[in-house]
Amino acid sequence: MAKKKIQIDDKWYVLATFAHPEEQPQVLKNDETFAMFDRFGDVAALAPGQEGLYHNDTRYLSHQELTINGARPLYLGSSVEEANSLLVIDLMNPDLTVDNKVVLPKGTLHLYRAKLLWKGACYEHLRLSHHGEESATVRLEMTFDGDFIDLFEVRGMQRKQRGERSPPEVAATEVVLPYQGRDGRARRTRVRFEPAPRSIDAGRASWDLRLDPGEEHHLYCTVVCECEGEPVPAVLPYHSALHENNRVRLQGQGTRCAIETSNPLVNLWLDRSVSDLAMLTTELPSGPYPFAGVPWYSTTFGRDGILTALEYLWVDPNLARGVLCFLAATQATESDAERDAEPGKILHEARASEMAHTREIPFGRYYGTVDATPLFLVLAAAYWQRTADEGLIRSLWPHLLAALRWIDESGDVDGDGFVEYARRSAEGLVQQGWKDSNDSVFHRDGQMADAPIALCEVQGYVYQGKRMVAEMARHLGETALADRLAAQAEELRRRFQSAFWCDDLATYALALDGQKKPCQVLSSNTGHCLWSGIAAPEHAQRVIDGLMGADFFSGWGIRTIAAGQPRYNPMSYHNGSVWPHDNALAAAGMAGYGRTEDAVRLFSSLFDASLHFDLHRLPELFCGFPRRAGAGPTLYPVACSPQAWAAAAPFAILQACLGLEVRADTGEMVLKTPRLPPFIDWLRITRLGAPGPSCDLLLQRYERNVGVEVLRKDPALRVSIQA
Repeated sequence: MAKKKIQIDDKWYVLATFAHPEEQPQVLKNDETFAMFDRFGDVAALAPGQEGLYHNDTRYLSHQELTINGARPLYLGSSVEEANSLLVIDLMNPDLTVDNKVVLPKGTLHLYRAKLLWKGACYEHLRLSHHGEESATVRLEMTFDGDFIDLFEVRGMQRKQRGERSPPEVAATEVVLPYQGRDGRARRTRVRFEPAPRSIDAGRASWDLRLDPGEEHHLYCTVVCECEGEPVPAVLPYHSALHENNRVRLQGQGTRCAIETSNPLVNLWLDRSVSDLAMLTTELPSGPYPFAGVPWYSTTFGRDGILTALEYLWVDPNLARGVLCFLAATQATESDAERDAEPGKILHEARASEMAHTREIPFGRYYGTVDATPLFLVLAAAYWQRTADEGLIRSLWPHLLAALRWIDESGDVDGDGFVEYARRSAEGLVQQGWKDSNDSVFHRDGQMADAPIALCEVQGYVYQGKRMVAEMARHLGETALADRLAAQAEELRRRFQSAFWCDDLATYALALDGQKKPCQVLSSNTGHCLWSGIAAPEHAQRVIDGLMGADFFSGWGIRTIAAGQPRYNPMSYHNGSVWPHDNALAAAGMAGYGRTEDAVRLFSSLFDASLHFDLHRLPELFCGFPRRAGAGPTLYPVACSPQAWAAAAPFAILQACLGLEVRADTGEMVLKTPRLPPFIDWLRITRLGAPGPSCDLLLQRYERNVGVEVLRKDPALRVSIQA
């Protein structure tokens, strides 16, 4: 087998003669720990690769490779099983030779590898099975290392100084790799083996195994991430860790409804999305929180968590409760320019890595987001409608009032009635909307907009948040506040039409710059204006026509920037790519303005796209090239996959297609002009409304409409179908 790399001293180099095909990594995550392996289950020792085992944004395992008699096994197959808890790899031996003579033909030995993450550790089960006719003796060897670099270093940041690695500590069954960080915290990678290797040293363990025909050998390797100041992970036997992982996963199924359709591929898509959300969700002291995505955003993000919870709210409100509680607990209480924080502002992101602790990056707890605060209001009100959980809303009430004060005071930088952003932190984000690339807000000539910047969708979020909180306030007896918020929302909507509408473009401006000059660019941000309801009815139809036209709609989804616009690039992060969550919000908005058929079209296009992605998993984004016959969508090379708000997007678009409202506050289920795509004949939802009063529905597609049958409902619930 041709070599692909060589080691010189302590560094690895790719041979110029080796063509390395790019392949999608296999991803696992559990709480604050995630791992990325190649298809063999290895972690290649090649910088600047992203593979490895990470805990709190630090890479504890940067190399792990398994060989048989010094040769890499031959690949048979690998997959992350449907529940996302277990990575399974099937390998076999290559021709094993001695003195150029084959002593063990390829395919004689089957090597099964199974990996899972549980509570700060990676567990691996190795099973070597002999399918030959004669006894065989082989050497199984595993090499390993941990470089303890920060995730931001993996992303390309250069550090002036790093912490210090100490000599490995070697025992009969384990090796400890120590590292002392510049944040004063000791970190250790503990690599344990069972049974004890025949030979073990600082980065290598090997076993000499004799197998008779039909015999199996079982080996186990556990890699534990330890950090000073954190509880030491309790290391379990492999099968106990697997059992605990499955037990906890199954516990969460009781709080959500179940969805089944006539199309097995749609079922796979939805099931994978549920599993991705479960994997990305971390149980924090405040409750469950969906970490944004692997590998770059495996932590708490305010905007991402809120939108994910909103997309998934009708399926399971428990996620929204956890998001609300965490963001309330981390809401800013004082002004801090270094962190772009002001009282009442909702968190952008939080990091717990070495570079965050040393403030080499500002993201230990960072507030540079303009939209998370109004979206916090939207989620709180939507959660109340979905659950009628008045107790939580009353406990959140001071935080909602603080968020409203931020919107009216610090959020309105220049006092013009619109919410803007202008970073104060020199190391913070330049752009602070969901499109946070430096080049994402610009004018029709391509020139960048100057701060303070008022994004169109943010005004919609403020309108939506104030209008929905007004309804809650009225329910809680806060009549004066309700009247004031409702009046403010309507005044904002009126002023928004005047300041943002661009009649010649038939859309709303992307933003207003610091001189109140509109950024007259065709952007998908206007789809969010449909979702929030701030778009005037007479303008909304023209906006939808544009979004579903050829310049915006690629055939796979709506592009972030329309083709032909300045800075349009279908391979860019925010200026021409397709984002599933962006399309989900646009679809919800279209349905809200009576264009359900366009929501169905978006559901169909993203479903078609999912058929071309590994594991039917929608990534964070993909390229915006036009759809071509016989070809799938083009991957964006460093997109997170899985990504929380992409995983939740199918549920939001499905809700839009069904015109579904789950209103526990009024005891009503409403379906407005429900529609299904041609590839779904029927759809069944059980426990809709859980964990509160619920019902079971069967929807049947006909040529011109959809029939709804109520299979079961709790007495306290009303089901209303509006044609």
